[in-house]
This record gives sequence, C-alpha cells and structure tokens, in this order.
Amino acid sequence: MAPQTYWDIEGGVRLSGVVQVRGGKNSAPKHVVAALLTEEPCILSNVPRVGDVAWALDVCRALGSEVEWLDDHTVRLHTPRIATSELPDIYGGSSRLPVLLLGPLLARTGEARVPQGGGCQIGSRPVDYHVDGMRKLGAELVMTEGHLAARARRLRGGVIDLPYPSVGATETLLLGAVLAEGTTVLKGVALEPEVVELICLLHQMGAQIRFEADRTLRVQGVERLRGYTFRCVPDRNECASWACAAIATDGDVTVKGADQHALLSLLDRLREIGGEYEILPDGMRFFRGSAKLRGTTVDTHYHPGFMSDWQPQLAVALTQAWGQSVIHETVYEDRFRYVHGLIDMGAQMKVRTECLGAEPCRYEKAGCNHSCVIHGPTPLRATQLTMPDLRGGFAYAMAAMLADGTTRLFAVDHIARGYADFTEKVADLGVKLTPGVLAAAADDTVRLPRRA
Repeated sequence: MAPQTYWDIEGGVRLSGVVQVRGGKNSAPKHVVAALLTEEPCILSNVPRVGDVAWALDVCRALGSEVEWLDDHTVRLHTPRIATSELPDIYGGSSRLPVLLLGPLLARTGEARVPQGGGCQIGSRPVDYHVDGMRKLGAELVMTEGHLAARARRLRGGVIDLPYPSVGATETLLLGAVLAEGTTVLKGVALEPEVVELICLLHQMGAQIRFEADRTLRVQGVERLRGYTFRCVPDRNECASWACAAIATDGDVTVKGADQHALLSLLDRLREIGGEYEILPDGMRFFRGSAKLRGTTVDTHYHPGFMSDWQPQLAVALTQAWGQSVIHETVYEDRFRYVHGLIDMGAQMKVRTECLGAEPCRYEKAGCNHSCVIHGPTPLRATQLTMPDLRGGFAYAMAAMLADGTTRLFAVDHIARGYADFTEKVADLGVKLTPGVLAAAADDTVRLPRRA
C-alpha cells in the first residue's frame, strides 16, 4: 500500500495569534466554472489555494481554458473555445462539482458528458434535483453508471420547484438558466451567501437574475455573457472553524476576513455558550467571555439557520462545556461519522436516531443517526485517528489541540480541500504540528472512525 501522510499534534495549547482567511472553498470553484460561460477573459482575486479550487482550474484546462496565476491569489481564465464537451473520468469521484459543468458545456457546445462527483461522505447527497431541473430546462439527460450525459440544441426557460433548498442544485440550475432561451423561474432555492455571491458574479457578467418572494429567483436568459473581474468573499466556514477553535481552547484569535453578517447564527451560539467576539476593521477577534463554557441545543438548517458545516467544530467546543448539549442535524443524515473518534479521545457523546431538536425534521422516521447528545466538560486524551471528511477532520485537529498528549491524525489530505496553509496557520497560533509519512501496511493500529 502507498505511504500515508500523518500529523502529530501536541495538545494542551491555547490558540493565540492572527490568521488570514481567503475566498470561500464553497464559492471560488463555482466562480471558476462560471468563466466557462463566456469567450471573454475573467479575473478572479482573493482565491484560496485549496484542493477544490485546484480541481476546478484543472477541469477548465482540460476543457480548453487558458489559466494563468497573476499573483498568489489572483487567477486569469480565458476560454475562447471549448476544446471538448467530455470531462475525463479522472476528474470524478473526489469532488461534487462535475454536475455544475452541465450548463456551461450545453450552452457552449450543445452537449456534455461528465463523471458523477464524490466529495465528503456525510450523507447520500444525490444529484436528482440537479438532473430533474436540467431536464425541465430542455436537456436530454441520461444517467449511466458513473456518468451524466446531456444534449440540448439550446436550453430553454422553465418553472422549477426544488423539493429542498439545495445549494448545489440552485447553483447548477443558475449556471444553466442564464444563457437559456426565455425565462426560468426557480422556486424553493437556497439563499446561502455563497449562492448570492455567485449571483453577484453572474450579474457582473451580464446575467438577468431577479429575487422574488418565497425563495424564488426569476432568470431572464441572455444571448451571451461577458468576462468578469471579481473578488472572492472570505470563507465563512473557515472563519467559523477558527472561531470555534479559539473558544474551545480558551484562546484569543483574530481572523482577518471574518464578517459578522455571514456568521450571525454562529455568533449567537458562541455567545450563548460563553464565547465572545470583537468586530475589527479587517475582521473579528474571538475569545472566551466567561470562565466556563455552557451547554446548549442547536438545530442545523439551511441559511439563515445554523450551518451544517459548523456543527463538528461546535461539537468539539461543547465537550468542554458544563452540562448537556444537543446537536440536531437536519441537513445531512450521516454527518456524525466523526463522533466515535471523539469518544475514543474521552468525549461523552452519544448519537441518536430521534429528532432531539426544537422540532422534527425530514429524518424523523428514517432511522438515521442525526442527533447527538454531549455531556461535559470532559478532558480529552491523545490517540490515533483517521479524518473522515473535511469538517470532521478540522474537528479532530481541534480535539488534538485540546487533548493531553500528542495525537496522530491520518487522511490529512481532507483538510487541504478546504483550509489553505493549515499547518502554517496553526503554527502561527502556537500549535506544535509535526508532519510525517508512514507505510500503511506496516502499522495496523490506524483507527478508522466507526459508523455511528
């Protein structure tokens, strides 16, 4: 077997210092894909150097784009012609982004064939909404094992009512509707800041997209789109991660780029459990506002609710809070895969199938482990763990910072997908992180998280 990269993280540290957060991992790759909609050059700045952005840039190159880095965080994309409408299989499996290519490829070439995507294993995450919506825009679309194949002389407007406000489906359909013939009405859409950011970029390109009541967007298709010069908004998920880490470790961290408006539902919870923050001209400072953290109850939800991507980090902080806490996950049915790793470290946590939040959710009778009860505070101890996914991976790194001793973490490549310069940033905050490489076959003690 191939060697495994790992990190040894020495615990017992209070994070202190400054981190700079760049553009969003969940938005920048979509802006890169949007450049395929036009023949004109596009310039994207404040770009995070993370795995998902590298994937998107590689995809654009494979499809015929000229890609040039103008500086460390500014990239120029120019696609005067699409070289191929078929994305090679090597770009499938590791990302959920291939489905986003349907709209641009159909608009530019009339056909598309892309591999079905992967991404973090936090639930079933089907692309049914994306596919059904593209069909309503006039695409002839066939799902084969591992691929999506589509044809359309030109997409045409239609009325699409999403059963759930899926971010990915909303973005896929926007990228299809902006160059479609006629008017498209998208109902029940996601309105996360990342979606609004994409709409702002498309507006700059000349798209006509209007917000209406009840989560409805009205898109008037245009004949062509022009290039853009756009600055990515800082990643609210990375900002939230450092905020939780600061408060969990009783630290003091300034996050440059953090924006109060994008973090409102998190800030309310952090203050409720005993955290505090200060608004600065170029970001926010996070620290504890009380000597002891307090337990709470949280339901994840689509925007403007508490974001699902924040709950693993909050869960680690709640292991240090006095009393009982409950996290009720309503977005992804299998997001608590990281919990057993924390239990191995000494956390008092139990995953349940019942809806234990403020109200029942769509998983009420599905038998999914979608609620978690946490009792604290509990000291955490060092161990060996394998990161299960991106946000669960950050949660493990947080737990390692809190633990007594040195924790060894495997599958650290998950972090690179969404956290740029992670090892440098934690070093700046006072964490001793030592990277290493181990042949997997030589060590059978590597512990994979058990399913809850």
